[in-house]
Amino acid sequence: MRYDISNNKAPEMPNLGKGTECVKLLLTQASKDMHEPMVPMFFPVLGAHISCTEFQYPDFSWKEPTGMMANLVANSSDNKGQFSDLAKAICRDFSQHDEGEDKKYQAWQRQKNAKGANKDKPEEPMVAYFFPPADTTKPAFLKNAIALEALGGRTQYYNLPEVEMADQLCGSHKQVSVMLRNVYDRAKAGALRATSDGVSGNPILRACITISSNPSSTRKFYKYELTNGTFGRMVFSYKPRGKREGKIPRLGKYDEVFFQKLDEYMMRLDLCKGRFIIRPLNKLIDRLAADMATMADLADDDLLFELSHRSLVSAWKAGCILWVLNNQTWTKSMGELVEWLVYHDLWSKMQIFADMLSKNAELESETQHRGPRNMLDSLPDTFNEAQLEALRVSVEKPKDGTNRQLRVWMSRGFITYSNQTGLYTKTDEYLKG
Repeated sequence: MRYDISNNKAPEMPNLGKGTECVKLLLTQASKDMHEPMVPMFFPVLGAHISCTEFQYPDFSWKEPTGMMANLVANSSDNKGQFSDLAKAICRDFSQHDEGEDKKYQAWQRQKNAKGANKDKPEEPMVAYFFPPADTTKPAFLKNAIALEALGGRTQYYNLPEVEMADQLCGSHKQVSVMLRNVYDRAKAGALRATSDGVSGNPILRACITISSNPSSTRKFYKYELTNGTFGRMVFSYKPRGKREGKIPRLGKYDEVFFQKLDEYMMRLDLCKGRFIIRPLNKLIDRLAADMATMADLADDDLLFELSHRSLVSAWKAGCILWVLNNQTWTKSMGELVEWLVYHDLWSKMQIFADMLSKNAELESETQHRGPRNMLDSLPDTFNEAQLEALRVSVEKPKDGTNRQLRVWMSRGFITYSNQTGLYTKTDEYLKG
């Protein structure tokens, strides 16, 4: 395992080498303190530009790079707003398209209003928005999904500056869980839509969503979504409170040179159509899945293992996007970035929600958050069963799981047992990493 997510220090992002040039280009417009928190946020907005395209996951299912959701979490006045500017820049083509849809709808309204009360009204045009406003309501969201499906399955993208805005998009806070899960899973809306012409419309929910929020509102919003799958489907990117440096952050200039380079990458996303298998990416995800199982066994943490499943899927989708941006070619640097995305998501979740996940506790201070603990690292190289039992008690795990944990560690080759001494010893393979 390349990263340790058990402490408060964020996993360090790898150097952005060959194949990650688009990410580096976008980061030229962000202040340096926002580089690592910003990177996971790019992929939902980039993924919304790919349509009529599927990629094969290692389990042989076919997935689209839609349903991608990410939540940027940082303290108030800590530069979260930079992302909205970048999202608008990436979606310049979406905004131009939506302006045309606005004109079409306004022309229809003028024609309708010009007709007398007894004259036939013109039929309402089907308008489809790629980048709807953040205050879109659920009926408008579903209506737009129907129009986008008629266009061949386009994805709508939403950037929500506050996490509470998801309530309006989903209908209410009670409906957030089902709606976001359906979006992630590319499912049907789940309900027919009533219109003046009758009952119609149960579209596939193709949407990508990004959210910005502070730690307090984030914890309150997801408090009751931690165990129903919604929480795992959302990628989190957490920025801890920084030092008091008294320096105003420097942003990019968004000049013509930047937009020319960005448009080249956007064109690659728009032109990508068909079905693809990215074998080196799938091989990487298989390896990371084994790493996730190892990490969960070392911490004896079932919840961590469950969360890792969707972290892998989300990072895999990001890898598909990187592959398209790099002219459908895979590189080592792209793989390193995908791996970091998995660990950064899990680390962020633990930093924000660790106490709530373990105890279902009320809000606590950020200093109490910590990630999953590698219990084998906390033991001496040679130890007995009683020492592990005491360690488990100290981290609030039941004593009766001690024997099972020892069996798992032995089966994985982490430790060996001596019948003569009754002691367990870490293997050379484990000590060497």
